[in-house]
Amino acid sequence: LNADNARFLLLAVLIVLYMLCGAAVFSAIELPTERETKERWEERLENFTRRHNLSRTELRLFLREYEEASVAGIRVDDIRPRWDFTGAFYFVGTVVSTIGFGMTTPATVGGKIFLIFYGLIGCAGTILFFNLFLERLITVIAYVMKSCHERQLRRKGVLPHNGRRGSGTSEVDSLAGWKPSVYYVMLILCVASLIISCCASAMYTPIEGWSYFDSLYFCFVAFSTIGFGDLVSSQNIKYESQGLYRFGNFVFILMGVCCIYSLFNVISIIIKQSINWILKKLDCRCCYRCQRKLLRSRRNVVMPGNVRSRRNISIETDVVNESDTDGRRMSGEMISMKDFLASNKVSLAIMQKQLSETANGYPRQMSSNSKQNGFSGGVGALAIMNNRLVETSVDR
Repeated sequence: LNADNARFLLLAVLIVLYMLCGAAVFSAIELPTERETKERWEERLENFTRRHNLSRTELRLFLREYEEASVAGIRVDDIRPRWDFTGAFYFVGTVVSTIGFGMTTPATVGGKIFLIFYGLIGCAGTILFFNLFLERLITVIAYVMKSCHERQLRRKGVLPHNGRRGSGTSEVDSLAGWKPSVYYVMLILCVASLIISCCASAMYTPIEGWSYFDSLYFCFVAFSTIGFGDLVSSQNIKYESQGLYRFGNFVFILMGVCCIYSLFNVISIIIKQSINWILKKLDCRCCYRCQRKLLRSRRNVVMPGNVRSRRNISIETDVVNESDTDGRRMSGEMISMKDFLASNKVSLAIMQKQLSETANGYPRQMSSNSKQNGFSGGVGALAIMNNRLVETSVDR
């Protein structure tokens, strides 16, 4: 079982456990309220049928017909048409952004077929937009944080005030590879998302008539593209300053989705680092036990040079060790030099090349670069973020 598969299995187990815990908590919180609401509804239904001398079966059939009409956009209260141009534009916005509130859905076969192809292209294009937004956002954050870091060095007298880096000091040399911490980036994105949510809630509370907490709840559900549909903005027929409100609603949702999407990607990097740290701890304990057993059973053995001590494993060096040891992973087995050379069929030329590279410091340079990069690894949006952070660490 290699490291990638072990990481995948551990993440799958943790997600399942996380879902089980969430289901238990939500069930304990929401189930009593659901039962009370159902009892009150049954009591109301019984009283209504008695008072008006109606058949309960006919009344239930009537309510089912209303549920079907509700799916098509018909409501008891007066609201604006769901499928006028502005309503349809709001709908396609929820489709391509993958929010999908569910309050408006196509009822015709043609609309459902068109939605499949429209959503396929629209969702892909919007995800690409979010990735490019994330790339530029990371560039701006890294530039600002690096400028603040340079200003601190100038105050300490390490850097000259003209910004030149020709002094040759170690601090100046290390500044070229400086990179903002992933935790600082996460903190900045959290603050930005919170500010946008608070400002949007201040707009929704008086206009939509929601409480401030409900407005914050709607912001998270909408910005995270969960989109339950229990609260949906811009659904009434008329608003004060209707055009300005709808524009503000569009801007807040767009900015919120971009920030929360970026925040999710940064948090996923931290989760990956945590999983790597857990695996290293588990691997370290297993290898330590194997080494103790083999030391008791065998003598005159040597240990491969790439074996790392327990003290070198940390959450910062986890990603580095993962990339540096691919193809030559340490299994904890201790063998003699003769058996080692025979089993691996290492020629003298290859050994000389490896020794030469080690002496020249090439592997060390790769390791140091990776170590400075707190964002190494990643696919898709994570890879875009990693590449952008590597570029921002080079000379501006």
